[in-house]
Amino acid sequence: MDKLRTYKNRRARRFPWLGAAFLLLVAGGLGLSFTSFPGKVKRGLKEILATEPAAVQEAADEAEIFRRAEVEIRARLGEEYDREIAALRQSLEDAKKAAELAAQPPVLELGTVTDMRKLQSGIPFKSEVTLKSGGIASLERVDDSSYTATYQLSLRVPTPALTMDELESNSPQLSEILPGLPSLIKTATVSPWFETLYTNKTTRVRRDAHSLNELLTKHNIYDCETILNFQSPDGRKVFFMQAEMDVVSDGSDGDRLPTMPESIVKSTHYQPFTSYGWRKRTPTPNPMLAGWEERIIIGQKELDAPTTAADRKTWLRDRIAYLKRGVADLKGRSFLIAEYDPFIVIPVNLLTARDSFTPSVGDYAVVIYGDKIYPSIVGDGGPTFKVGEASLRMAREISPRSSPYSRPVSDLKVSYVVFPGSREPEREPPDYEKWRQRCHDLLAEIGGVGDGYELHQWQDLLPQPEPEPEPEPEPEPPVAPVTPPSPASGASAPALAPGAP
Repeated sequence: MDKLRTYKNRRARRFPWLGAAFLLLVAGGLGLSFTSFPGKVKRGLKEILATEPAAVQEAADEAEIFRRAEVEIRARLGEEYDREIAALRQSLEDAKKAAELAAQPPVLELGTVTDMRKLQSGIPFKSEVTLKSGGIASLERVDDSSYTATYQLSLRVPTPALTMDELESNSPQLSEILPGLPSLIKTATVSPWFETLYTNKTTRVRRDAHSLNELLTKHNIYDCETILNFQSPDGRKVFFMQAEMDVVSDGSDGDRLPTMPESIVKSTHYQPFTSYGWRKRTPTPNPMLAGWEERIIIGQKELDAPTTAADRKTWLRDRIAYLKRGVADLKGRSFLIAEYDPFIVIPVNLLTARDSFTPSVGDYAVVIYGDKIYPSIVGDGGPTFKVGEASLRMAREISPRSSPYSRPVSDLKVSYVVFPGSREPEREPPDYEKWRQRCHDLLAEIGGVGDGYELHQWQDLLPQPEPEPEPEPEPEPPVAPVTPPSPASGASAPALAPGAP
């Protein structure tokens, strides 16, 4: 009896280890039946064993513990199993319904469907498609009203900024940079060219909308904040414009830049001219000349070919005449170079207007952006339906990342102050220091520059020609020795110096 009691006591004492191993084995088997829950089985077993006092755990029977663990685990895993089975059944039911719908013929839905998206031009575009029930196809085909489209474009024309507060909403430091400006703005008037600009824009939009052509972008529609006219008490007139800044990259000058990249020389899009030009000073040919002369030769060959169509010949004659005029201009004049010279562009219709407040080619101008003042001139004419353009040199000074395809300023934060009637009597090559001094004097006439501000000083970035070496002096010819005359000639011999041999 004592041996039997000792055996049972030993068995009870070692049960927690054997039972735990046995239960883990069972839990592992159950886990294989529910492959997504092995961690939950182990956690459930630990929780069950932890709920009983230590003395009870030691005395519990293996079968009882197994039974309780099995009941608890099955209860917990059963709930998860039921949820997954229910989800699976629902998926099968949904797939069955989708298959049944696919097997049925589609039902044509009548009514209106609306879609809203933004076009590449930045214009929000709302479209509506309305389906109605009609008659037989042979009748609807000949009825103009059976298949129609309605295109409606809405555009709000902006009001020009007129007060100092409105101007400084884009350029907060403007009155500090030009302290005389606030008093002048009080008497300023909106330039009629602001209305002309937006008339040109809306006319173009109407034309392109009627023909379903590509429209002006929203950016280019709203590129001008204001155009104002005002003058100082002494009579100095000012054309003031607030706008963005786009980039131009035209121009050429053989005297200052005799070579240009081949990609530009052979380009049919690069314009070698600017509105501001002057008489050539050297015999060095314009680098764009060879490319234009080559295009004349190519065009003439196509024009002379018997297979060239009549309408193509008409175009070629006009093109060749244009190229010949350009060649003559390139041979006789030089122009600004947008990559090196700072200048601004004004719509060409303003440059040709007879108005005392409108700029002319060569007029001095300053560009104000942020806290910087850039002296320049009006150097070229641009399209009549957009404003706010400057040379690549000006753009890169404001933003080094600027390029012909990347503008330096997209917001309406650039102020253009142009002084009509300030151009020089004779056009000359750019003299940046002269431009700077002249702009400084003109600004002084309208109140000057504020304390702490000064005009930008442009540096000449053009490659400078190497100085020609000075010619070496020619050696003097040797002096021939003097031979005394012979006594036989009857001439007297020269006297000898004292001590001579």
